[in-house]
Amino acid sequence: MSSQSLLVPGTLSPTRSVPASIARPEYVGKPAPTPYTGPEVQDAETIERMRVAGRIAAQAMAEAAKLIAPGVTTDELDRVAHDYMCDHGAYPSTLGYRSFPKSLCSSVNEVICHGIPDSTVLRDGDIVNLDVTAYIGGVHGDNNATYLCGDVDEESRLLVERTRESLNRAIKAVRPGRQINVIGRVIESYAKRFGYGVVRDFTGHGINSSFHSGLIIPHYDSPNATQVIQPGMTFTIEPMLTLGTYEYDMWEDGWTVVTKDRKRTAQFEHTLVVTETGAEILTLP
Repeated sequence: MSSQSLLVPGTLSPTRSVPASIARPEYVGKPAPTPYTGPEVQDAETIERMRVAGRIAAQAMAEAAKLIAPGVTTDELDRVAHDYMCDHGAYPSTLGYRSFPKSLCSSVNEVICHGIPDSTVLRDGDIVNLDVTAYIGGVHGDNNATYLCGDVDEESRLLVERTRESLNRAIKAVRPGRQINVIGRVIESYAKRFGYGVVRDFTGHGINSSFHSGLIIPHYDSPNATQVIQPGMTFTIEPMLTLGTYEYDMWEDGWTVVTKDRKRTAQFEHTLVVTETGAEILTLP
């Protein structure tokens, strides 16, 4: 495994502004969002708006990812994604969500998820996950991917490649009439081939006009995830695989989640809509 030193918190830059003309999600300025009480199955018009949000989120992530290189700060990646979303009339969904201070999550090496962009400088050999969500037209589109920074060791490169493949396999398993636990079953069985841990306490989720609707999509074979998949459902799949344990610690910032053994972890995510025959990815650039 890479011999990189472990991450430490950096310094936050001032909060980025969003033009007043851009509509905010209802939770901005509040300690928590209003609980979602609507349906998990969305109508065609809502799904079309989610396609727009998903495309913007995917392209914002791609623009930020172009800058990934040794010497670049995670705050700079946040700036690029923030500006892209605002330039396209979208609000960065994470900004102000439960007081999260930035417009994307940047999770490097042993950070499982929810890393806060700051003065941290990327190093040759790092892996970095960018998680970007855009809000426009009253709906959200959410995606993430893990990228290689410079010359990455083989073990980490394979972890990233296989985590991407686990998402692809899970998407192919989505079918109306199946239970949601088929998704986690496919991911966990694939990850076990390589001895990877599968994170349990952070999951995929329903998404629509709500950032997190309350629908839970586990990435392991959960006996409780028996809800039946229906056409028109919209949710994310976002497996987090680790080189060691799936257990974790939380930094004092209340957001940054790191593997308990500090081994590396990777994640990939798409927002999907269930079709009559499978699933359509809504977060394609």
